[in-house]
Amino acid sequence: MPRGDLFPEIGPFETGYLPLEDGHVMYWEQVGNPHGKPVLFLHGGPGAGAGAVHRRFFDPAIWRAVIFDQRGAGRSKPLGSLTANTTPHLIADIETLREFLGIERWLLFGGSWGSTLALAYAQAHPDAVAGAVLRGIFLGRATEVEWFLHGMARVFPDAHAAFAQFLPEAERGDLLGSYLRRLTDPDPLVHGPAARSWSLYEGSCSTLLPSYEAVSSFAQDRSAIGLARIEAHYFAHDLFLPAGGLLAHMAALRSIHGEIVQGRYDMICPAQSAFELAAAWPAARLTLVPDAGHSALEPGVRTALIAALERCRHLL
Repeated sequence: MPRGDLFPEIGPFETGYLPLEDGHVMYWEQVGNPHGKPVLFLHGGPGAGAGAVHRRFFDPAIWRAVIFDQRGAGRSKPLGSLTANTTPHLIADIETLREFLGIERWLLFGGSWGSTLALAYAQAHPDAVAGAVLRGIFLGRATEVEWFLHGMARVFPDAHAAFAQFLPEAERGDLLGSYLRRLTDPDPLVHGPAARSWSLYEGSCSTLLPSYEAVSSFAQDRSAIGLARIEAHYFAHDLFLPAGGLLAHMAALRSIHGEIVQGRYDMICPAQSAFELAAAWPAARLTLVPDAGHSALEPGVRTALIAALERCRHLL
């Protein structure tokens, strides 16, 4: 099989639901080699959930891939719940899962919000992290949220217009607040259309070239509700990150090897953040993909991610 392609479709060798505090139940699965090198997949969003395609980044002969849906996302329950749903809660959930599965150290693999959560977890628990492969870097700063809400209009004015015009004209001065009110409304006739509008906006801007598959996957009701509601909730609370942000705490990762993969034309998470992270992380290697946007499934990005995983085999 060509090294740059995804691995064949595969099912998990083990799945389960792990009860957490505050009424949450985490879905988790393991894929590949039960005796392989452990790697944790961290999905994006927040709230996007993991899918079957994400299993295919990992060589099943080498990796014991652990995939889970974060609080309120995907197959975890209850869907879209914002109760006790913060970054510190997610970090604690990852530790709960690691201890439950009896894993001492693992590689982290995440993109977009998954890169944010990977960095936050590694800073909190560096002894549990052998290395990290991160894509589409998002550092959770106010400037990055502002870019998502408003700046992308410079490149995707049509998608942004549809996103803004979903709201009554009187409410467009506060896109985040207006969407969050609708997304947290208990009536499905209110939160459902708002979730689809938010998710379609993100999906429309996620690839270098228009992709019907990318947009349609974002538009599915179940994934849209988790993504839009939780993402807006996190955006409204500065991503629940520590004072000073992630870059202020990079000393904790000074001995941890990193692989940073970034699409040059990533419009969801522009490349500036990846360059700033690489500058603050001497142990990391930056790979800039010249002909790609945000999605992990763009050909150049997935080739770079699989190559990065190959380079990380020796870490475990």
